[in-house]
Amino acid sequence: MLPFSQLIHPEGWRFVAIFSGVTILMCLFSETLGWIGAILTAWCFYFFRNPLRVTPERSGLIISPADGKIVAIRKVVPPSEWEIGEEPRVRISVFLNVFDVHINRIPISSTIRKVIYHPGKFFNASLDKASEFNERNTLILDLENGEDMAVVQIAGLIARRIRCDVKQQDVVSTGSQYGIIRFGSRADIYLPLNMAPLVIEGQRVIGGETVLADFESEELARHGSIV
Repeated sequence: MLPFSQLIHPEGWRFVAIFSGVTILMCLFSETLGWIGAILTAWCFYFFRNPLRVTPERSGLIISPADGKIVAIRKVVPPSEWEIGEEPRVRISVFLNVFDVHINRIPISSTIRKVIYHPGKFFNASLDKASEFNERNTLILDLENGEDMAVVQIAGLIARRIRCDVKQQDVVSTGSQYGIIRFGSRADIYLPLNMAPLVIEGQRVIGGETVLADFESEELARHGSIV
């Protein structure tokens, strides 16, 4: 059980305080407004929640860095400034709506080679063009087996603040928290070369728990259907 101070991400406490203060003022004018404020304050607390996660510990597993829905799995060439080669890689895009946990987690134990911030626009994060045009923050990860990959925090239509708590040369472990995006947003994962995803478009994933890919798996890319 987490202590009360850790039930939500530190980024959220000032918002909870602001929402609570506004709610008190609203109560002075109207009981109805007070109830509306209380509901919004409860939502704010819920948005910044920090649930415990059970992260698989076996080496070779790449875990989802975020909660949400997989909106796209594409094979794309990474941006040249990342310096991870020009060969196409599988990119898994996870869309986070305003009710998902927005804390981001490291997908696999690694060393951070680069942290690259990209200023940009604020298109709806569920759109493909968000990966290229939206404000975003990229981590280039050097894995323990010599491979590399990238994970990207992307701001959305409502999200206007990306927080990243790690820096170049930090050694990080699978499932550890490294940042948060508020409020609706997206996470892109560029898998190592020639690696097949073990998830499908439309699937819901859990940050720190859902396995996206496995170095030890020989399974081809999965297909699925809505039933």
